[in-house]
Amino acid sequence: MGIDYSKRPATPAAGSGPVSLSKVTLTKSAPTVSLSKQGGGGRLHVNLNWNQQPGGGQQKGGFLKRVLGAAGGGIDLDLATLFELSDGRAGVVQALGDAFGSFTDPPFINLDADDRTGAAVGGENLYVNLAAISQIRRILVFAFIYEGVASFDQADAVVTLTPAQGAPIEVRLDEQAGGARMCAIALLTNTGNDFKVSREVRYVSGHRELDEAYGWGLNWTAGRK
Repeated sequence: MGIDYSKRPATPAAGSGPVSLSKVTLTKSAPTVSLSKQGGGGRLHVNLNWNQQPGGGQQKGGFLKRVLGAAGGGIDLDLATLFELSDGRAGVVQALGDAFGSFTDPPFINLDADDRTGAAVGGENLYVNLAAISQIRRILVFAFIYEGVASFDQADAVVTLTPAQGAPIEVRLDEQAGGARMCAIALLTNTGNDFKVSREVRYVSGHRELDEAYGWGLNWTAGRK
């Protein structure tokens, strides 16, 4: 299920300055971090990728390529976000329904592409315009399996949120998925002049259940890519 929006992709401005090699991993015991404390600013890069091939062997390629190799094909996994703006507008940025968003205009979130083959080495990526933080109330980063039978806990997935000039923030999808096809990964909440990033790793059955769990209040209709 998904909301159909018009496709309005925008190319995000490149971040300036080096990115710190130090990494913050959000865990159950340490589930939150402030973006400003990580030196965050400008552009936030959110990447979904794999860490290890199921069974332990290393394998080159994007997240989908690894899942395809493990499950025998037919898998299409998407990175997406729910957003709520300060003026009350809310919606979703995802490939489903061509809702790719925009970096320079509301919702200030842009999904760069939809990897439907698994061949992309960099996995799936989206960008948040942190210069527009005053216009964003909250963002929920999530991923879902659009096609196929693979479970998240078979893929050993990892999401990394990297500010333009700060340390990467890592969230591993390391909870038992129980066959669920959608995972709420991280919640970004505006605290006034900063984003608090909270680890979620909460598995649900689909968009409606995700919406209900976080109180977004959207009207969901069938959508296709």
